[in-house]
Amino acid sequence: MPLRYALRYTTPSLSFGSKGHRLARENLNDLMAFIVVAREKSFTKAAAHLGVSQSALSHTIRTLESRLGMKLLTRTTRSISLTDIGQSMLDDLGPYIDGIQGRLQSLKDLNSKAAGTVRISTSDYAIGSVIWPKLEPLLKEYPDITLELIDDYALTDIVSGRFDAGTRLGEQISNGMISVRIGPDVRFAVVGSPDYFSRHPYPQHPNDLIDHNCINLRFPTHGNLYVWEFEKEGKSLNVKVSGQLVFSRIYQNLQAAIEGYGLAYVPRDIAEKQLAHGELISVLEDWCPYWDGYYIYYPENRNHSKAFQLVIDALRHYKHP
Repeated sequence: MPLRYALRYTTPSLSFGSKGHRLARENLNDLMAFIVVAREKSFTKAAAHLGVSQSALSHTIRTLESRLGMKLLTRTTRSISLTDIGQSMLDDLGPYIDGIQGRLQSLKDLNSKAAGTVRISTSDYAIGSVIWPKLEPLLKEYPDITLELIDDYALTDIVSGRFDAGTRLGEQISNGMISVRIGPDVRFAVVGSPDYFSRHPYPQHPNDLIDHNCINLRFPTHGNLYVWEFEKEGKSLNVKVSGQLVFSRIYQNLQAAIEGYGLAYVPRDIAEKQLAHGELISVLEDWCPYWDGYYIYYPENRNHSKAFQLVIDALRHYKHP
């Protein structure tokens, strides 16, 4: 914690007696209120989160700003934004406030049953193929655990998004994160319907896809279309495809391919049933290797609840020898 904040917020607690404790408690409560407002960027949402009225919360923030002698928020009739000082304060103190709350929760968990909410930013495919099959039995065993699975292809910053964890294919994560493998290797496939291939030739090479009607996937993160990835004999090849349809969810791509609208690039396991029944045909199989499967990642410096630890343990993937 920067010295200027440490001095400002620890000095009142040096007073002896109940007044010193009251001031220290008020400082901490005011800081926690500011952190919530800064993250929500809304007094309405923050007040609901904290269980207080908007007027009381607004008074708390004004009192904090008066005590510091600096503006933390810029208010308009429609929104609020952080000043440079406010943003610096959020960046510096936010993790410490989270740590205090997490540690208090950990101490509480020592003498309590597993309970509480676990929020995970993930994708519809990860939910269906890995997460829900593993966590459904856990929820039956621990009815006091609440699970929020947010279908989010945007690769959200889980800290700023107030998530406990996120998932992604492969182990590449940001600094300060812990990753745990939760699923087996994943193989993608290029698939099309018999009707489509009755009107178009089979592609013999990934570059042939340029002449095909391909069903694209657009990520909300940056708005770009997903580039189809191939590999053969150590040679990697990325192909930008085009076509009549663009979706933002992988299961929609699969359904469009089944209905003959073009070729889709999807995880092979979600198309196995249609491939087995002849509703889809897989092409370019020698260019479609296995990739690293799903990992769950979460901040390493956060004290996690008993409920969260149970979720991680249930999701953990063990490779069979």
